[in-house]
Amino acid sequence: MDHTQLITQLYRSEFAKMVAVTGRLLGLQHIDVAEDIVSDTFLIAAEKWSDNSVPPNPEAWLYTVARNKTQDFLRRHNVFTGKIAPALKTENTAITDEDPFTDHAIRDSQLRMLFAVCHPAIAVEAQIALALRILCGLTVDEIAVAFFTNKETITKRLYRAKAKLNETGLSLEMPSDRTLPERMEGVLHIIYLLFNEGYRSSAGDSVLRKDLCLEALRLGILLTKYPATDLPATNALIALMCFHASRFDARDDTALYDDQDETLWDSELIKLGTYYLHLSAKGDKITRYHLEAAIARWHCTREDSHEKWDGILQLYNQLLQINYSPRIALNRTYAYYKVYGNDAALAEALKLKMESDHFYHALLGELYKTVNKARSKEHFQQALALARSEADRKIILIKLQNL
Repeated sequence: MDHTQLITQLYRSEFAKMVAVTGRLLGLQHIDVAEDIVSDTFLIAAEKWSDNSVPPNPEAWLYTVARNKTQDFLRRHNVFTGKIAPALKTENTAITDEDPFTDHAIRDSQLRMLFAVCHPAIAVEAQIALALRILCGLTVDEIAVAFFTNKETITKRLYRAKAKLNETGLSLEMPSDRTLPERMEGVLHIIYLLFNEGYRSSAGDSVLRKDLCLEALRLGILLTKYPATDLPATNALIALMCFHASRFDARDDTALYDDQDETLWDSELIKLGTYYLHLSAKGDKITRYHLEAAIARWHCTREDSHEKWDGILQLYNQLLQINYSPRIALNRTYAYYKVYGNDAALAEALKLKMESDHFYHALLGELYKTVNKARSKEHFQQALALARSEADRKIILIKLQNL
């Protein structure tokens, strides 16, 4: 591996950790400075390293440079003496008790940053963008691709999110016992949305989608490292992500679930998902993550039996009771079709009236195939017009050709 590849790999694995710990030292009001320091550290590495001069421990080298640059910033700016130092003494006294660049301190800083980024005062779409940038280390260009938008939109979104952090005067402290449950819901929701953005991304970049999924999974597992955030719902969400991620390599531009190559499913991730699903059963509350994880577990079973689809249908019925959404209702309709047949499912689907959703028209196209081919073609054509990703368009085109 040459030095350029090594730096790219380290950027992926270490950028977010370095921003979290540097941001904890500087305070949230200087999160932009923390990003700049870490970015400059990687630029220095790119300039100084070559195939023959990569240091023996590249990660330690990066953290040493980042720490020195942070200390230089603190010494160089008078604002530190007048404003930041008093705040650090009252808000982050734990930082002085240990080296902030130890593995434990880095994990703790990331967890604190996760709760800060997912503060309810910040709009959800801005939370996701901020999480992708600060916690996952994606560039603005990559975030724009993930959201199927342009760089300028993401830059404005990040600016507003950071301004809100400054405006609300948030600190990198963990929520109190009283507010933790409410904040945990927001944190889990953002990790869930982040995973979905990767798994069902409207962009067509499979490498980027997988990176997003793995980052969401990493953040979920990070929550289990602390008793206060190692909750049944946390474990259920991790199980859900593991089950979906296990089938990632079987998904290509044209592979529907029924056409996936089961030999490409990751059995270790399925086992890991089962482990976390068992852990999630320790609580007395069933969340959407429990039900969705159970559905995803069924999808990791290849058999096309009545028992399987009836089990999935019953889980969707429960899910709709606690978390109704048109998309969940649409997914339920497919399970309804597998259990009760084409005509019954068609009647259920028509009740949804999701005219602007391409998945809705794709399902109607499928259900009309044996009833009315003209109507089937019409709905597939509407689905094609509404589809946002090239992958979805390819699948719809194949269905149209097969008609």
